[in-house]
Amino acid sequence: MGSYGMLARRAVLTETPVMVQIQELIRGVKDCISLAQGVVYWQPPKQALEKVQQLVWEPSVSRYGADEGIFELREALIKKMRQENNLHKSSVMVTAGANQAFVNVVLTLCDAGDSVVMFAPYYFNAYMSFQMTGVTDIIVGPGDAKTLHPDADWLEKTLRETKPTPKLVTVVNPGNPSGTYIPEPLLKRISDICRNAGCWLVVDNTYEYFMYDGLKHICLEDNHIVNIFSFSKAYGMMGWRVGYIAYPSEVEGFGAQLLKIQDNIPICASIISQRLALFSLEMGPEWVTNQVKDLVKNRALVLEALSPLGEDAVRGGEGAIYLWAKLPDKYPDDFKVVRWLARRHKIVIIPGRSSGCPGYVRISYGGLVEDDCRAASDRLRKGLEELVKDGMVE
Repeated sequence: MGSYGMLARRAVLTETPVMVQIQELIRGVKDCISLAQGVVYWQPPKQALEKVQQLVWEPSVSRYGADEGIFELREALIKKMRQENNLHKSSVMVTAGANQAFVNVVLTLCDAGDSVVMFAPYYFNAYMSFQMTGVTDIIVGPGDAKTLHPDADWLEKTLRETKPTPKLVTVVNPGNPSGTYIPEPLLKRISDICRNAGCWLVVDNTYEYFMYDGLKHICLEDNHIVNIFSFSKAYGMMGWRVGYIAYPSEVEGFGAQLLKIQDNIPICASIISQRLALFSLEMGPEWVTNQVKDLVKNRALVLEALSPLGEDAVRGGEGAIYLWAKLPDKYPDDFKVVRWLARRHKIVIIPGRSSGCPGYVRISYGGLVEDDCRAASDRLRKGLEELVKDGMVE
């Protein structure tokens, strides 16, 4: 019997994207407000958009560009990484968003059947990237119950005892879905553990500018470290799809293998999107941090909305645009709670099971201006008050 009609197991066995499920849920409920998708409410800088408008008829934006990204943007990114991230020995590749950057890295570093390490709660798209590329031995480690920081002692023991040694460890800093910031000493220890074990460390820095309460984001650089960045959140460029990989220049052949992957997926990131990224970058990091300052108000509104769950229920929130909350013990089916909140209270959040933690939820506060976030928070609070007091009343 032939294979006609049979689908690839690696695709079939990959998790269904949680945002696809949430979008289907929203379509079925009128007048919902979303605290689900990880987006920001602002658009790219006005000056950058105006410059891009003038390029529409420029022939070069309709042609292929260099696989690794247009020269001007890569030069600007190298300068940015040196000045802001203290990365001096890294090369750069521009990708169609940070998710594509992560897939490029996985395809370059991992073979089907390799083992890799993540920490719960993990970023759901990174987990799916491993699944759909055949990296099915995904070891999920614990985080501290209060801080959600990755357990470095567990990591050291796991990398020492697992044979063959896992190929790659990955973290998001500050975190998605939790907003948890991994402090520099802990990140350095994780890096040292990976280096000593002969294991790659991939750090997703998408939310590098989204830091609160005086905390400062840092990057590490070494020949076993790959850093991933994004324009999506910082510059409100979600739909323009531009991210980039900072990979160690001294590792022979790394760039050449990345180029093979890049040429067979997007060839290059959209040229006009790269131009917008360049023009946005010229505005400087201050443009981004000025936008981020206002999110503190949204975070406070959502924190208050989560108060019916109890003072010990909420975790994370030191950075990024997320808070992570535990539902009451009698509600282990978080997706059922999410559906109920949407249908009864017209508010949508993300179930924690998509990040390896049933019984939790992720709340994103970046996508709404303050007044709309207040309205969303009111709905969320009323819903959680009813959930705690009366249960899921229909």
